[in-house]
Amino acid sequence: MPEIEIRPAVPADLPVLAGLGHSYETQYVWQMDRNVEDGQTLVNFREVRLPRSVKVDYPYARTVLADEWGQQAVVMVAVIGSEAVGYLRIKDRLIPNTAWVTDLVVKPQLRRQGIASGLILAGQDWSAQRGLRRFMLEMQSKNYPAICLARKLRFEFSGYHDHFYANQDIALFFSRFLR
Repeated sequence: MPEIEIRPAVPADLPVLAGLGHSYETQYVWQMDRNVEDGQTLVNFREVRLPRSVKVDYPYARTVLADEWGQQAVVMVAVIGSEAVGYLRIKDRLIPNTAWVTDLVVKPQLRRQGIASGLILAGQDWSAQRGLRRFMLEMQSKNYPAICLARKLRFEFSGYHDHFYANQDIALFFSRFLR
């Protein structure tokens, strides 16, 4: 893992963070199956391999970061040397006692080097220091790299929201209790 510094974002970081590669590639998706019969609803997610790798666009417009700057959120930045290479955005007033990670982005050529894990751990520390008891990650059902990261860090699947994003994608939620 490269030596990274994680610090709160400052307004001068916003153009750099908005310019990071927000899309990702995946070969898997969590497909949702829903069965409703006899007054019972069963929902099942299964991991499905796609016939080829697909590029997935980020579900939020890049302008959201600037538009929502400082509104019920904190943005933490991962820096290597003097270059911002990733960020994590946490909303902490949407659900009682819960930190909700809405954005986790790492520069594409630096992914899979522990930067996202470092951001999540720093976000958990920040949240625990503020007395929050739960830490939740939000991601698209197509974001298999983020699903793998959440599972690796021992987050538990805690729910979903169908048609959550503007493009009608499913949002998955993984969470864990803070100590």
